[in-house]
Amino acid sequence: MEVTSLAWRTDLGLLHLGGSTVTDRGDHLEVRTPHNPTFWWGNFLLLDHAPTDAEAPAWVARHREVFSAEHVSLGVHAVTGTSADLAPLASLGLEVDLSSVMTATRVHEPPRPNREATYRPLLTDDDWIQQVELSVSTWDGVVDAGHRLFEGRRAATARQLVHDGRGEWFGAFEGERLQLSLGLVRAGDGLARFQTVGTRPEARRKGLAGTLVHHASAWGLAHLGAQTLVMVADPEYLAIRVYRSVGFQESEIQLSAALHR
Repeated sequence: MEVTSLAWRTDLGLLHLGGSTVTDRGDHLEVRTPHNPTFWWGNFLLLDHAPTDAEAPAWVARHREVFSAEHVSLGVHAVTGTSADLAPLASLGLEVDLSSVMTATRVHEPPRPNREATYRPLLTDDDWIQQVELSVSTWDGVVDAGHRLFEGRRAATARQLVHDGRGEWFGAFEGERLQLSLGLVRAGDGLARFQTVGTRPEARRKGLAGTLVHHASAWGLAHLGAQTLVMVADPEYLAIRVYRSVGFQESEIQLSAALHR
């Protein structure tokens, strides 16, 4: 199965760097992350087309057969389309997501940069502990021991990528407190992909996000060997305006559907 989508290509590239496996099954890819089995988008099937009404139940059954997990997560390889393309999966109870794939080959400062905070890589044990807590604070689901374990594993994977020279995780600090963070990782073929942009609720609307995205983007273009930066964003969320403000433009879409059972 050939993957041309920038979103899925970079997703798969980063998952591979983090220790995930990708198996080509012809009409779909089977993606596994053994060290983080509750990671929905590390343990999923990527389909080569949007399923029909007749095909959708079989794909859900296939996921459950392969993973025996408490979730179902199905990606669909496409670069154009709408959420209506996944109506057969929505009819089975899966939550459908359409994201905007944004790209930039050059960036500029946001209209109102925040020059009071400190913008730097995550370096110390305390920085990475704060990264886990920031991720937990921005989660809109149930925060329990299982979710904290998941966030800890995800941070450990990110820290290893940094250690291996694959990219960097940056933070916006007010004093010693991490208020916002994001990752930027080399994803092959001159591409670099942004990861897990998270902002504490009390730190929003201060100009931190645009300033940090610009800071990380400039670093990636200058030091990571990236020619194209890739960002996947919710087209309905205010943050997409931030990415546009520093030079990102919508290039493709990404389709997926998920269910927690």
